[in-house]
Amino acid sequence: MILKKGELFNGPGGLALGAQKAGFTDSNGEYWGIQHEWSNDYDKDACATYSLNICGEQDHESVHCGPVQNLPIGDRSVLNDIDIFAFGFPCNDYSQVGEKLGLSGTFGPLYSYGIKVLKSYQPKFFVAENVGGLSSANEGKAFIKILTELEECGYVVTPHLYKFEEYDIPQARHRIIIVGVRNDLAENGTKYKVPAPTTPYSFQYKTSYEAIMFPSIVAEAPNHEYTNHTGKVQEMLSYIPAGENAWYLGIPEELRLNVKGARLSSIYKRLDPERPAYTVTGSGGGGTHMYHWEENRALTNRERARLQTFPDDYVFVGSKESVRKQVGMAVPPRGAEIVFNAILKTYAGIDYESIQPLAKLQLENLKGIKPNKIKDLVVE
Repeated sequence: MILKKGELFNGPGGLALGAQKAGFTDSNGEYWGIQHEWSNDYDKDACATYSLNICGEQDHESVHCGPVQNLPIGDRSVLNDIDIFAFGFPCNDYSQVGEKLGLSGTFGPLYSYGIKVLKSYQPKFFVAENVGGLSSANEGKAFIKILTELEECGYVVTPHLYKFEEYDIPQARHRIIIVGVRNDLAENGTKYKVPAPTTPYSFQYKTSYEAIMFPSIVAEAPNHEYTNHTGKVQEMLSYIPAGENAWYLGIPEELRLNVKGARLSSIYKRLDPERPAYTVTGSGGGGTHMYHWEENRALTNRERARLQTFPDDYVFVGSKESVRKQVGMAVPPRGAEIVFNAILKTYAGIDYESIQPLAKLQLENLKGIKPNKIKDLVVE
């Protein structure tokens, strides 16, 4: 039983790799899995990375590179029918870092192309992913609107704020994932449940040290180039202990940043080797590249990819800055694999350990809720 997957905003393939790795053989000897059918992204390097690692011997023309606005959604001669649809729609306007424009921004409305796919293809399941800030964008109105439109496409939706460090991922990355089950399947008893955390307690969390050091990364590993820092940056880093940032009081006055009013915790912040990493990001300039807990340097892209759970043989295409962006914007494949495995087991009628969603936001629960209170239902 192989489900064919279509995808928008495919990025470097975090969701796709997770879907590819998901799968199992049931008690009757039948294999359940997910297969790439087609995808789209506007970033040429991300598309090249996706093609190289996900498509294998398949037709690389199945990765359609260009603006989603130009994609012929609904044209079966170009985009075949699919059983499952994934879209990590752009998070720029929902992120806690930035102007938080939500649906009023340039990227916020792009989710509507996912709506168009659902209406045109009616896949059995869908997976939509975005940042935790989605719940509070536009005072919560954006989240309500998106969930409403997803349900109106003919789906029972289950939104949940996944804390990936609770799923054996060495990174404190919190993302809203919405899983949809087509109404006819739901009416026949197919009900998606949020998979239970595999590492629910903090003492079980996988640390950044474990992720980067075991096994060690070979020198010739792809995307493992070191950053050339100035002597001043290296000297400043030498005064910053593990887990601290550029505003650590022990930094001599002459080495401190000359920036007024900024106290972002990720600026020249070192990892704490005894904890999961802070969130890997794809934006920002110098000082936001994540820094080694001991060595006076930024992490390499391969080390950052380790924190995102990409395997070392997963090759990212493009310049060092392009790769940094791709790695930071991706969904951790291990987290995606857990979600897709739960979907496959849901479809197969196989039970699995589950928890209650943090976001009980079906339409009947939204009635009477003031928009500025919506975030209280999602973010702890």
